[in-house]
Amino acid sequence: MASLNVGNLGEYLREQRRAAQLSLRQLADATGVSNPYLSQIERGLRKPSADVLQQVAKALRISAETLYVRAGILDEREREELETRAVILADPSINERQKNVLLQIYDSFRRENGFVPGPGADGKADVGPVADGGLAADADAGPRNGAGAGADATEDQDPHS
Repeated sequence: MASLNVGNLGEYLREQRRAAQLSLRQLADATGVSNPYLSQIERGLRKPSADVLQQVAKALRISAETLYVRAGILDEREREELETRAVILADPSINERQKNVLLQIYDSFRRENGFVPGPGADGKADVGPVADGGLAADADAGPRNGAGAGADATEDQDPHS
């Protein structure tokens, strides 16, 4: 008996392949995965590896993470977090320091909302200032620097004025 996730994955892949107007043979050529194996995946008879899913996602121009969730490889929350991080890291309009700041802010919000486990690891990062607009100060200082965070954040913002 095939698992529901694999069946849902197969149906989803078939829909995506048809939407892309590709035959099973064309998809096989584009991915380097055999036609019979892709057919078995679409019918819910096989559970593909993450590598195969990545090749299929690339050929169909869809999110590999979405396929991982449908295949039961990745949890929905993990997919959303990975996609958010990927978008931030791929943004060419911001520099590496700014990307790190955004990721630190993102992590602090996730901790605030209980998504990141950790028994009080960042006790110095006060949730109040973060919610009140002290984003750059908290994120730029990071959880390790408590003193002087405001001065550092202001200094870092000056080049953008």
